[in-house]
Amino acid sequence: MKKITLFAFACAMLVAPAVNAQEVTYVEDPAQGYIFNNMKDNWFIQGEGGVGVMMSYKDADVKFGKRLAPKADLFIGKWFSPLLGFRFGGHFDQMIGKAGEMSAIGLRTWDTEIMKDGEKGYGQKFNRFGITGDILFNLTNWLCGYRPGRFYNATLYAGAAMSWNVYRENNGNGDFKYAGGKKDHHDRNFALQAGLLNSFALSKHLDLLLDLRFDMVQEHVDGSGHKTWIEYPSALLGLGYKFGKTEWNAPVVPVCPPCIDQSGLINDLRNKLEGANAKIASLQKQLDDCLSRVCPDQPKQVDAPLATIYYPINVSKIVGVQNDVVNAVADVMANENSNYKLTGWADNYTGNDQINVRLRKDRVAGVKKALVGKGIAEGRLETTINNNNLVDYGPKSASLSRAVTIERKK
Repeated sequence: MKKITLFAFACAMLVAPAVNAQEVTYVEDPAQGYIFNNMKDNWFIQGEGGVGVMMSYKDADVKFGKRLAPKADLFIGKWFSPLLGFRFGGHFDQMIGKAGEMSAIGLRTWDTEIMKDGEKGYGQKFNRFGITGDILFNLTNWLCGYRPGRFYNATLYAGAAMSWNVYRENNGNGDFKYAGGKKDHHDRNFALQAGLLNSFALSKHLDLLLDLRFDMVQEHVDGSGHKTWIEYPSALLGLGYKFGKTEWNAPVVPVCPPCIDQSGLINDLRNKLEGANAKIASLQKQLDDCLSRVCPDQPKQVDAPLATIYYPINVSKIVGVQNDVVNAVADVMANENSNYKLTGWADNYTGNDQINVRLRKDRVAGVKKALVGKGIAEGRLETTINNNNLVDYGPKSASLSRAVTIERKK
């Protein structure tokens, strides 16, 4: 017995590693879709700097290189999904071009050498400070699918900005002055922008940015009273830093363990399955046979009498508990409208015909008298006798035939 126990223990120790190896593991699978992260995740900050060029109607007279001016942005933003995000921040733009009339604009006068083909005119220069916001759409994730750690991402964006302007006053010392309150001096204006933000991953949290932007800027240019929308393309380089969690939660799916050779276990399970299927088929056949079996005709049930009153041998008087039966029957009759048939019986195993007929008549007459005495109308009670035995169970059951039966008449 001890040897068998040790052998079973050894087998269990050998099987345990195989069982553990079959445990299912659960991993995130990006191919199954994405779950939005918490609000605290996927935030970023971006700083950009570059150049832009103002392209109003009269600016064409100015050499292109002379119109290039600095531009910078600082944003904070959040990605709400692998495709959609938002950023908000501040911006600085310097705009350089040609003014229509020096007296109307009152800005710094430039040397005519900035003009093309010997054109003469007056230059204008002003700085814009303001707030801006963009809606971001990750084009790469949309076209190629989300993949954590991708080196390059192309993001389309569109947004709006509002700016307050300062200009260089033509007072001989070149001081900048806020343009507020003067409708011809670039006070507060609006802009719409769209662009392509190219990001190159330097690390998990740090990106190099190349922002190619096109703005439609509302400004006073080309002389007095000309507040209009002008084009303002720009290109900027910058850095972006991503805070906290930078990836997206994917649905968790089970991963099946690698297959191992368990042919013996598989064959054993297959045999058990076949045996179980055979038992199921046998039980199904038994059930079908049972459901298709024709039930034999059931014997007709005979209506039982309302009550039976029993007597001792050679006695016709109601005695003992039989009085309670008569009282109970009278209570039932008092609450019904039925008529009743009372039949007197006596066994044929004792006495003679003369004695038994007398007992039958006396017994049924006594029950009728007792019921009438309880208030039951005599006309509702029919009396008769039966010269047969009430039950035909033989001499040993003769006492069952010494009775009066009470039945409802149909």
